Amino acid sequence: MKNMKSTIYFDRNPVISSFASVASKKEAEGSLANFFDHIEMDPYFKKETWEQAESEIQRIAVTKALEKANIQSNAVNFIFAGDLVNQCVCSTYALRDFNIPFLGIYGACSTMAEGMLLAASMVNAGYGERATAVTSSHFSSAERQYRNPLSYGGQRTQSAQWTVTGGGAVIIEQNTEQSQEQLEQKTEKKIIVKSATVGRIVDYAVTDSSNMGAAMAPAAADTILRFFKDTNMKVTDLDYIVTGDLGYVGSELLLNILRQDDMDISFQHRDCGVMIYKKDEQDTHSGGSGCGCSASVLSAYFLPRIKSGEIKNMLFCGTGALMSPMLSFQGESIPGIAHAVLLSQQVDSVKLMLRGASAGVFAR
Repeated sequence: MKNMKSTIYFDRNPVISSFASVASKKEAEGSLANFFDHIEMDPYFKKETWEQAESEIQRIAVTKALEKANIQSNAVNFIFAGDLVNQCVCSTYALRDFNIPFLGIYGACSTMAEGMLLAASMVNAGYGERATAVTSSHFSSAERQYRNPLSYGGQRTQSAQWTVTGGGAVIIEQNTEQSQEQLEQKTEKKIIVKSATVGRIVDYAVTDSSNMGAAMAPAAADTILRFFKDTNMKVTDLDYIVTGDLGYVGSELLLNILRQDDMDISFQHRDCGVMIYKKDEQDTHSGGSGCGCSASVLSAYFLPRIKSGEIKNMLFCGTGALMSPMLSFQGESIPGIAHAVLLSQQVDSVKLMLRGASAGVFAR
């Protein structure tokens, strides 16, 4: 196989300056209830349709992120956004009044990681001072989009996952403190986006739309393996390796696939889909899913811990199932994708870990 350059090293250390998370009733009953910035107990978010509710999720997330950064929308140069509904319309209608230059993206449930990758790339290249990444999902809009009307009452298999009603937004900006000494003078640590590994489409011929974890796990394994080969980092260099929404089934598959390559990440691995709900109490079967799953858990739980200094280095690997109901009905398989972003509170030590850097890009 021809060697491909797939991991981007951000040599100017762009930082996540602000972030916000949004959740709804079921998520508020789950394991992370105390961490979300905004909880709306009405699944309609005081709107008339589920799609309007999902747009409201993104609007709230971006608004709160701007408020926490103490900036107006005109201070943001670009916004990357996507969702699971046709033509990403929830993102379009959510952001139309912000007047921020908009780039719509689709990576299924990997959209948050993809948006962060692109936002960091823009900022690191100097094309703008700030860029935002935001995404969302809604249980009811996703069920209507991908499966059956809720009134159909279809039975869910044990491998099925529950689409999270929620979302998250991050603001990535240029870093003014470029040395470790400058960073250590800060009480709150800056969250540096150190690198990003672009995912490849991986297809293991899974056709069961009720088993998304199985479709996504091989893609997650591929990206994680390439990240470590590209950067020469070790698993023990990371506090956490966080996948987006593999759920219980997909997480176990991921660990098994990596063990076949003599890599054990079981101590570092966490999955947002496993974390967000209480398995024994909430009847979510294999856990949470949806664009809003990783976006809300990352923004609510992990980013504050990097900022506080509790987490030093973390790999965030967003996972997505690139399925289409139409193609599934035609007998097609469900390809997977996974994009990974390395987040850190350190500058110099991470730079030393990333051995073999060349022109800002690592070649496999």
